[in-house]
Parts: sequence; C-alpha cells; structure tokens
Amino acid sequence: MTDHRKPDTAAHPLASGSIGVLLIRFAIPSIIAMLVGALYNIVDQIFIGRGVGILGNAATNVAFPLTIVCTSVGLLLGIGGASNYSLQLGGGNREEAGRIVANAITLSAVGGLMISAIALSLLNHILRAFGATENIMPYAVSYTGITALGMPFLVMTISGGHLIRADGSPKYSMFCVLVGALLNTVLDPLFIFTFGMGIAGAAWATTLSQIVGWIFAMRYLMRYRGVKLYRSYFVPNRRRIAAIASLGAASCFNQFAMMCVQITLNNILAYYGNLSRYGGDIPLAAAGVITKVNMIFLSVVIGLAQGGQPIIGFNYGAKNYARVIRTFRFTLGIATSLSVLAFIMFQSFPREIISLFGSGTEDYYHFVERYFKIYLFMTFTNGIQPVTANFFTSIGKATRGFFISLTRQIIFLLPLIIIFPRYWGIDGIMYAGPVADLAAAILAVVFIVREIVEIRGLEAAALKN
Repeated sequence: MTDHRKPDTAAHPLASGSIGVLLIRFAIPSIIAMLVGALYNIVDQIFIGRGVGILGNAATNVAFPLTIVCTSVGLLLGIGGASNYSLQLGGGNREEAGRIVANAITLSAVGGLMISAIALSLLNHILRAFGATENIMPYAVSYTGITALGMPFLVMTISGGHLIRADGSPKYSMFCVLVGALLNTVLDPLFIFTFGMGIAGAAWATTLSQIVGWIFAMRYLMRYRGVKLYRSYFVPNRRRIAAIASLGAASCFNQFAMMCVQITLNNILAYYGNLSRYGGDIPLAAAGVITKVNMIFLSVVIGLAQGGQPIIGFNYGAKNYARVIRTFRFTLGIATSLSVLAFIMFQSFPREIISLFGSGTEDYYHFVERYFKIYLFMTFTNGIQPVTANFFTSIGKATRGFFISLTRQIIFLLPLIIIFPRYWGIDGIMYAGPVADLAAAILAVVFIVREIVEIRGLEAAALKN
C-alpha cells in the first residue's frame, strides 16, 4: 500500500498558479470559517445582552476561556495535521500524509471528550477561577453546563475544517462552520425569546448548532479525497503525534495564551473595578463584548494567514523558495491593510459598536469607549504577529512560530496587565494592550527579516546546484 511515487511538484497548482488567486481560494473560506466561529459567540452575546442583560453578557465572558481551550486544541490538531499533510504531500509521501490526517482525527475526538469531562466535573470551581462574581455565577453555571456538552463536537469541527481545507476543499470547510452558525442565529432568538429559556436557550442553540456542523465535517473526513484513509491509519502513533503537535503548537499556544490572559484579565477587572466608580460587573461585561468584537478582526487576519499555509508549506517542501517569500509578503500586505481599517473603526465608532449588544448605564458606555480607544490603540500593527507565526509553522520551524505566537499574550500582555494597574488602577489594564501589541510586532519583524535572509541563501544554493 506504500506509494513511493514522487509527483511533479512544478506542475502542481500550488506551485504554478497565481499567488493572489490561490490566496483568495484558500483564505476567503478560511476567513469565513474563522468569522463564523467567532459569530457563535457574537450572536450569543447580542441576543443574551438584549434578552438577559449585562449579567448575561458578563457570564458568557466568564465562560469564554473554555471555548478558547476547545479552539486551541482544535487548532493544535487541525493546523498541525494540515501542515504536516501539506509537507508530506509536497515531498511525495502520500501514505504518511494519510496517516497524519487519520491520527489528527482520532486525537481531536479524544481531546474534545477530555475537555468536556473536565469542564462538567469541575464546573463551579472553574467558573470561580475564571472570575465569576456572586451576581454572575448562576448565569455562568447555566450557560457553561450546557455548552460543555458540545465541546467535543466543537473541537472536531475546528480540527476537521483545517484538514478539509488542506485536502483542497476550502469551500466545504467553510460550509461546515457556516451551517452551524446560521442555525445558531435562528435558534438563539427562538429559544431565548419565543420559548422563554433565557441564557440556557442560548447555550442549547450553540450546542445543537455545533453538533450539526460536526456531522457535515465527519461526512467529508470519512471520504477524504487526497489520500485513502485506511482503518489502521487511525491508531495513534507517538512519532506522528509529536509531528502534529510540533507544527500545531504555535496556533494552539496562541489560543492558550489568550485563555490565560482572559482569566487573569477577568479577575483583575473585577478586583480593580470594585475599587473604581464602575464596580466589578460593568468592566467584566464591557471587556467581554469588546473581546468578541476584536475577535471578528482577528478572525479575518488569522484566517488570511491560515489561507496561505497550503501555498507556503507546499512550495517550501518543493524548495520553491522565491514563491514562499512572495506568498508571505502578499499575505502580510493584505493583513496590514485590514489592521488599519479595524483601527479606524475601533477609534471612530466605539459607542455605536457596543450598542449592538444591548443598552447599559452611562458608566457602562463611558468605560466601553475608553477601553476601545486605549486598549486597542495599536490594532494597526496586529496583522504582523499572526501572519509571521503561521509562516514559521508552515515551513516546519515550529519552535520559532511557537515563540512568536506567545510574544503578545504571554511574554508582554500578561505581565503588563498585572503590573500597570498597580500604578494606574483599572486604566493600567487599558494601557497594557497597545504596549504589548507594539512590542510583539517589533519582535516579529526582527524574526521574519532574519528568516527571509536565510531563505534567500537556500534559494541561491539551490540555483547553483
């Protein structure tokens, strides 16, 4: 069953097609998939804000780290599996490519079940650790106790989407997430308002929608097109697990870092909020909404970076280095343009954006406007880090991608949101955001400039041979 034939990589569309056309083909479905994933939370936030109120919005913010855990595991296995699949396929190793995909599917199922079991067994302890106040706790327990049931399906849909896209079916990958999000948009108002289920209705809408998305994803994965997946391929192998984990670590730990920051941020917002005019609940609710709004922008940038992964990975495996660099530059240019657009919107229309999520007191709006304008001030630099981290992952340099993925959240932002409030109170949390963004962008530029010099050297050596 081993296929040792090496394909003519020069004739492959990823090696010869227009970079712009290919990036559109792969990135747009990836962006839509990422956006739709974000919309699960956005839609819940909007309907809960209007049907339950500020405490409901605060509850979803407290529960959000568990969603990040699911996303991080899905990206670890999905991007890790897809990156290895592209590299193996580009190198002509079809059987190994199939085994990688099958292992990624198995690990996604196991990982999702473990997250769900831990969340349900330690629910109250987890939510308190995530920053739930006494007022918020009943809403958080109701919402998270139900959404935890859908976590295995969420992990497998996220992971499967990347594997499907790497197989040359980005539109189907997008469809799997889109169908769930559209169903969630329909079920949310039905369950919350028509059936009067409140925040529990939003949770059931999300869970049922994730199950539907998972059904469509599994339908494709069991009939993978690029390589044949035999039953024996699904047995986990230590070497393949390590390969998947190494190339998926950057995206995974970027999400994990977001979770750590979110938990720390929730607790610090509650603590310093109680020492300010706003109280503890307003900052938690406001920051939760702003985090979800910022997710829309980040979803576009991350989806764009992921869309370039098959092009970069295949061409690096095929030693087509000039095309690798051109793809990176093209992707970064688009990401930077989108970052500037997001910066203009966040600075110009904070109150209009937040009003979509329900009404609040004047203190609530005052806090939201300042948080938007200060915390997200360096948004125009935020395309650099994810595109650069994904680039290193795509070329198989997982350690560098992993490090860059940690810079903003863990290395810079996490210590700053602890240190700055000691001097400037709750405003210090806001100032930490732009400082971390700028530092992470500068470091990413240093790394990528050095890497491009190395790749130019490889290109020159290849031409001599």
